[in-house]
Amino acid sequence: LLAAARHDGVSVIRNASPNYMVQDLCFFLEKLGVRIEGIGTTTLTVHGVPQITCDVDYTPAEDPVEAMSLLAAAVVTSSELTVRRVPIEFLEIELAVLEGMGLDYDRTPEYRAHNGHTRLVDLTVRPSKLTAPIDTIHPMPFPGINIDNVPFFAAIAAAAHGTTMIHDWVYDNRAIYLTELTRLGADVKLLDPHRVLVQGPTRWRAAEMMCPPALRPAVVILLAMLAAKGTSVLRNVYVINRGYEDLAERLNSIGAQIETFRDI
Repeated sequence: LLAAARHDGVSVIRNASPNYMVQDLCFFLEKLGVRIEGIGTTTLTVHGVPQITCDVDYTPAEDPVEAMSLLAAAVVTSSELTVRRVPIEFLEIELAVLEGMGLDYDRTPEYRAHNGHTRLVDLTVRPSKLTAPIDTIHPMPFPGINIDNVPFFAAIAAAAHGTTMIHDWVYDNRAIYLTELTRLGADVKLLDPHRVLVQGPTRWRAAEMMCPPALRPAVVILLAMLAAKGTSVLRNVYVINRGYEDLAERLNSIGAQIETFRDI
């Protein structure tokens, strides 16, 4: 896309990913004067320009995976939270599952951003009594549950009444790290390298732990620590900092109490 944007001619990119990150890049390039047809599809026609000399202000939509982590934080801490500018088409299935579990939430009517392409909404979730879903939670290709949103259901299932099966079949051994939630009081049983059973609700307790090497399970543990009474310590958080920008500060801005420190 970047190369085509600077080519003074027409380039056609086939089998392009239609996901939110590609769309956001397209919207940014359009503000710079590049015309792109087919945004949100798998075929992009890029009318490039020889020079880009303008300055622009651009704010991308909320990342739907980060939005899911914020929703999970609200669920495990029984809090009311509003997440703004969520690209709803990339979170609709997750919300349908959560609604079936009993989540009390509102979504605003869709509004458009960046030349009318992206379907954005504001989501407000409230404290809810959740029950385990009947079906197994597992990822599927778009528009199914996002592969990176599956681990967040472990923390949500731990807050729900009943037993939830989570089948994280894409990444080898990532489900194993979800069992670390047991150190915080959760009842998580590993069935095989891809499947766990989560029994809730959980009475969370504080713990001192090492951060697992998998990004999403690491964030799930951090979110569960927010719900645990007392002071928890999560060490070696490089993997979280690699995947999230200023996550601790962002959580603190909505009421968390997270202090970062370095061991000497």
